Amino acid sequence: MNDETRRAIEAVFRAEYGIVLASLVRMVRDFEFAEDVLSDAMAVALASWPKSGVPTNPAAWLTTAARRKAIDRLRRDKALEKKTEELAVLARGQGEEPLDHDGSIPDHRLRLMYTCCHPALALEAQVALTLKTVGGLTVPEIASAFLTAETTMYQRIVRAKRKIKDAQIPYEVPTGADLPERTAAVMSVLYLIFTEGYSAHGGEQLVRVDLVSEAIRLARVLCTVMPDEPEAIGLLALMMLHDARRAARTDATGELVVMEHQDRALWNGAAIGEGLTLVEAALRFGRPGPFQIQAAIAAVHSQAATFDVTDWQQIAALYGELGRHQPTPVVALNHAVAVAMWRGPQAGLALLDRLGDSLDEHHLFHSARAELLRRVGRTDASRAAYEMSLGLVTNETERRYLQRRLDELAS
Repeated sequence: MNDETRRAIEAVFRAEYGIVLASLVRMVRDFEFAEDVLSDAMAVALASWPKSGVPTNPAAWLTTAARRKAIDRLRRDKALEKKTEELAVLARGQGEEPLDHDGSIPDHRLRLMYTCCHPALALEAQVALTLKTVGGLTVPEIASAFLTAETTMYQRIVRAKRKIKDAQIPYEVPTGADLPERTAAVMSVLYLIFTEGYSAHGGEQLVRVDLVSEAIRLARVLCTVMPDEPEAIGLLALMMLHDARRAARTDATGELVVMEHQDRALWNGAAIGEGLTLVEAALRFGRPGPFQIQAAIAAVHSQAATFDVTDWQQIAALYGELGRHQPTPVVALNHAVAVAMWRGPQAGLALLDRLGDSLDEHHLFHSARAELLRRVGRTDASRAAYEMSLGLVTNETERRYLQRRLDELAS
């Protein structure tokens, strides 16, 4: 098998994995068993698809193959008498169609996300498990989103699976009345899928368009499901306003272009217009939340004709408000950068120094600090900070940008 064929098949696996796994979990009621038989099915696909071609409906193909692997395993199980119900379900082929529902969630993938976000689990566990099961993100990508170690995230997901199994938590689509208590977790899942797509954790490409597009599509569906939830509207607005800059974020050779140097004529005016309308609609509810505030920040950027006329004072104020809703180190980092742009790099550095080592493993912290140090003329310290950032970054496009900045300092 050549590299191009392997990459094409792996792309299909990544796109379909979550949907197939969620269907299998529903059938066998065991995450680890479902993952095992899906891995078996993917191995069969990897052997047969290069010869026969990728099927028209790869999800259905993988589900059928995994179901057969599950039947084989259960029939070999010495404790078969305990598996009769699962075997009967598998033999009938149930689970290949979308989960039954009351019509309140008109999208298969979004229904699965609501299904995974069970309130019996802690919020972070709900989000992490759903990102892995339905979102198609890897453990390293999820760990990066949560700014935690991969081993810690792996253990968190394992514990969530174990709790579902031990407590016999039902794997079923919630009814309309149960949707609100799960919506916060679902929104977090969509936001993190978008974030991974917008700035990919690893690989050669800065943007993973598949994840960005799917997150936006599902956010649109969510707004129809929860039309009176301003945070859902704010989330969609945030995605639209950020994605509007996509064409300007890299140059013709694929190299990163930071906002200061982007050609704003390349920004998508229609997407910006829709995003601004959504921000206004969300804020009219009078219940501001984190996604609405982030969308408002993106709106200020989008309304500036040039980088130099950006209203950094307003952006700094909005980040201050966001910090009251989400007092996290990442929000504090962004607030410090906004203050630096408004009041000068020395003011921003003073705020960054207060963060201590809370973001010591976050490459953007070191690159932001490096840039501010460069602006105040502390070249040696700037170079050291860029080297720290280079040692932590995992995306190749970002790595090349940081290396260029470091080279510029040396010259």
